[in-house]
Amino acid sequence: MTDIVVGADESLSELLEHRISCRAFRPDPVPRETIERILELAQRTPSWCNTQPWQVAITEGPATERFREGLAAYVVSHPQEPDFDFPREYRGEYRTRRKDCAMQLYASVGIADGDRAASAAQTMKNFDLFGAPHVAVITTDEALGTYGAVDCGLYVGTFLLAARSLGVATIPQAALAGSAPYLHEFFALPEDRKVVCAISFGYADDEHPVNGFRTTREAIDEVADWVSE
Repeated sequence: MTDIVVGADESLSELLEHRISCRAFRPDPVPRETIERILELAQRTPSWCNTQPWQVAITEGPATERFREGLAAYVVSHPQEPDFDFPREYRGEYRTRRKDCAMQLYASVGIADGDRAASAAQTMKNFDLFGAPHVAVITTDEALGTYGAVDCGLYVGTFLLAARSLGVATIPQAALAGSAPYLHEFFALPEDRKVVCAISFGYADDEHPVNGFRTTREAIDEVADWVSE
């Protein structure tokens, strides 16, 4: 039986409490050895039958600049075309949570409710990678379908916490998956690789107000049902 490490839950708690979706990065690159350590830790992610369906394409240096410039131009001239369908609709509490998050984000950078031009400009920052020096694009094998994507979701979560543990800020971005044809071309992804999402990462600009807002989480009673008999 594997021994339980005393205090491990506190370490995980701290990582979860302090991880945020960073929306303003410093330009400083992350050392290659740090990125490789993040990948080593993320590789411990569990997957169905240990298939490990994820593949990761990572930019650095001039490639990041080339990627973001090309992506911004692509977005304004092409409709969204993700490899996996985006949500059909946001309804009920999901719509409420999404709107609350957006309103908190806009308030943090002084965007007034109803200012569509300013909110659209903020949305476009997704495709500038929020100034991050790196982006990681996560793909799965198309034959594994939904469950390959689920395994990749677990991988993304581990990547985020591993990065946080090494002082690296991240933001997972479904927005980039909407430009799947561009990502396939840029990274020479074969047709049987499907884009799940991307993660922009680097070092946070802690002075930027956008990194000061925090989302909330629902109480356990709202998301868990106990069956006792």
